[in-house]
Amino acid sequence: MRDISSTGLPPGRMPQIRVPATPAVSNKGGNIFGGWIMSQVDIAGSIPAEMRACGRIVTRAVTSFEFKKPVFVGDLLSCYAEIVSEGRTSMSVFVEVYVQRVKEGAIECIKVTEATVVYVAIDREGRPRPLPPPPG
Repeated sequence: MRDISSTGLPPGRMPQIRVPATPAVSNKGGNIFGGWIMSQVDIAGSIPAEMRACGRIVTRAVTSFEFKKPVFVGDLLSCYAEIVSEGRTSMSVFVEVYVQRVKEGAIECIKVTEATVVYVAIDREGRPRPLPPPPG
């Protein structure tokens, strides 16, 4: 587990996306649908994957996905993503999701989800293509 800063979010890292959880994506119990969280994870993971591929990518697989805690209406999701391995045409991206929640006049920060998603670089015809050489 990473060190957490005074705000509760991972220090020295920028989230790929931040989005509020709204009533439109909640169930009758007030929890946010897991499928909505999964879509946010896929969006966040695709950002570093697309940048690394220097072009189009597709989601190939979700190799792990763990919902650790529920997400509620009003929570602010912060999704962090980093490439953890690469193949010839694919890469695995680890995504962590934290929420900031106002509770009793204070902001609480909780890690709610983590996942590993595999993306494949594709050409114009949708066929796998080699990743470009690493930068630098």
